[in-house]
Amino acid sequence: MKRIIGFEKGVNLGGWLSQCKYTDEHLETFITEKDFAVVKSWGADHVRVPVDYNIFQTEDGEFIEKGFGYVDKAIEWCGKNGLNMVLDLHKAIGYFFDKAENVTGFFESPVLQDYFCKLWEEFAKRYGKYSDRVAFELLNEVTEPSYSKVWNEVSRRAVEVIRSYTKDTKIIIGGYWNNSIDSLKDLEMPYDENVVYTYHCYDPFIFTHQAAYWLENMPSDFKIDYPGNTAHYHKSICELGFDYIQTYDWIKTESFTSDYFIKRFENAVKLCEERNVALYCGEYGVINMADPDSTLAWYKDINSAFEKFNIARACWSYRGVDYGLDDEHMSGVIDELTKYL
Repeated sequence: MKRIIGFEKGVNLGGWLSQCKYTDEHLETFITEKDFAVVKSWGADHVRVPVDYNIFQTEDGEFIEKGFGYVDKAIEWCGKNGLNMVLDLHKAIGYFFDKAENVTGFFESPVLQDYFCKLWEEFAKRYGKYSDRVAFELLNEVTEPSYSKVWNEVSRRAVEVIRSYTKDTKIIIGGYWNNSIDSLKDLEMPYDENVVYTYHCYDPFIFTHQAAYWLENMPSDFKIDYPGNTAHYHKSICELGFDYIQTYDWIKTESFTSDYFIKRFENAVKLCEERNVALYCGEYGVINMADPDSTLAWYKDINSAFEKFNIARACWSYRGVDYGLDDEHMSGVIDELTKYL
């Protein structure tokens, strides 16, 4: 399968310029230059930097010059530490994947779509010159399948705008169901050889999201281990009422193995080979409510599948946002775990 040289093992810097307080103190201190050095020491070749529109753009689509300074710093710090970077628009005017925030209108409003393309044009003007080390990810986690047609149209328009400034910047595009691997087939054919398909993987969901406070029906004291027992997983999903996720009753082994991820990824790999497009897992990780040793076992298994298919990836996440690998919770296993990013 086609590879993305320079973006093969990465770490997300979630919670810095996205899903945060947006105060000057936070934006200037949550992540600093020394954190880029730590990421490099973990064996990564890039960082994925989620950003929210409101740091760069008003509700009327006008630009906020100060906001671009944070991206400038990130690119500078990447350069000093031998890292590449994915600039990921996590939140756009009128769209955010978290339904609890009730941010809507993007997929229905040509005006908001214009603002979206205008922001990507500005990013391209400023950062297209770094095409050898900065990639662009158009939008994080489109949710509904009903958005698919509009998303294909808007993303193609954004690609065309970007291409008027930079011909060889990698442009990363994901599908609905929150960048599900199962939605890749409904993405438009790649615009050119520098388009990359992306997906996220948090399988098995009730392990990676155990006790997650933002999930309806999820008990705050729910615990489950990995590799666990697949029959127990199936039973727990049914008891909790998570009828919208996989039940894993089709798995014939008693517990999860690396073969689960290999089977989960193989159809997407085949699709990408047919379309001659590279594949990137932009997020994968385990909530900090899980047992660290189980988390380590999970990373080993998913890493086996990434390595088998040469899938580029970036784990979620470096610090905070309920998944932080740099947090004290992971201190006992982090040295071993970073071998499996």
